[in-house]
Amino acid sequence: MKRALALALTMILCLGLLASCGNNGSNGDGDQQSTDTPPAEAGGPKQVDKLSVYFVPSREPSEIVTATEPLKQMLKDAMLEEGYDIGEVEITVGTTYEAVGEALVAGTADVGLIPGGTYVLYDDGCDVILTATRDGLSKDFDDPKDWNDGTPTEASDKQAVSYRALLIAGPSEKGQAMVAKVNAGEELTWDELNAANWSVMGSSSPAGYIYPALWLQDRYSKGITDLASAVQSDSYASAFARLASGQVDVLVTYADARRDYAERWNTEFGREGSIWEETGLIGVTAPIYNDTVSVSKTSLKMDADMVAALQNAFINIGNTPEGKEVIAIYSHNGYQKAQSSDYDNERAAQKLIQELTAAN
Repeated sequence: MKRALALALTMILCLGLLASCGNNGSNGDGDQQSTDTPPAEAGGPKQVDKLSVYFVPSREPSEIVTATEPLKQMLKDAMLEEGYDIGEVEITVGTTYEAVGEALVAGTADVGLIPGGTYVLYDDGCDVILTATRDGLSKDFDDPKDWNDGTPTEASDKQAVSYRALLIAGPSEKGQAMVAKVNAGEELTWDELNAANWSVMGSSSPAGYIYPALWLQDRYSKGITDLASAVQSDSYASAFARLASGQVDVLVTYADARRDYAERWNTEFGREGSIWEETGLIGVTAPIYNDTVSVSKTSLKMDADMVAALQNAFINIGNTPEGKEVIAIYSHNGYQKAQSSDYDNERAAQKLIQELTAAN
């Protein structure tokens, strides 16, 4: 009788402990389990309620949302092949590059497609897992005048893991005067650059800020913050619109940007000549390592298995024609696995930018 009573009390105590463990969300080692990832049935895929994917606003946000809509199902299908059943893929375009970095740090974003500059600025809260490959270009010269032959820059069949940032002068009087001087093989003075109106992007954008700032520092011991007139554009589309209208004389952007806006230069921005005839390069930066796919360190969904699954999923998507069509919105052609050290040069660039900003 006593043994039966003791057994009954022991069972009640065990049930109470199990209920307690279930209520506090612990995995038994003190780690918190994500409520978004319920345990998988034996032999079945792991269940994930929602995967939040954030994009930076390097194009018009509405354009990115439309172009990436098919990615939702592609990612669900690819992740299912890797053993994860994703209930919903949510795609968000951040208001700024910095907003996406902050979302990764906070865990609001699980995955972010962000430039290297944004990654290293926020790498205390996110990990790089992939780098993008892209089509190489028919022009890849150090000297800006070699780009200024009036012919379009074309894609090549050679894949590249880096790209250039360009300083592009527009059809304004000041813009054309600077291009003419560069084409004559003459160096521009700081006073000439400082007299121009500039369009730049957010301070974590490699092509839209960081590398052009380094270009200025190397040649003039000055930075973007030293320019008398440098306005931040919310997208490259608005930057090219300003360049076309003459509101700015110079913009800084990625090397194939004119290919992306060649048609709109005439239709939407109202120019008569081609973008290749009416704009010209006045500067070319050092190569920039490609964009990243990064994941949040604070997202409870992210562990080694999830990271490996996401790496394989994005690589597999990038290897299909349908996937290439979607990721082309960022000029990506595919993905390869990455590691933090790939972006050490970017860290050096960020350090210099921070020093320049502090000095000013």
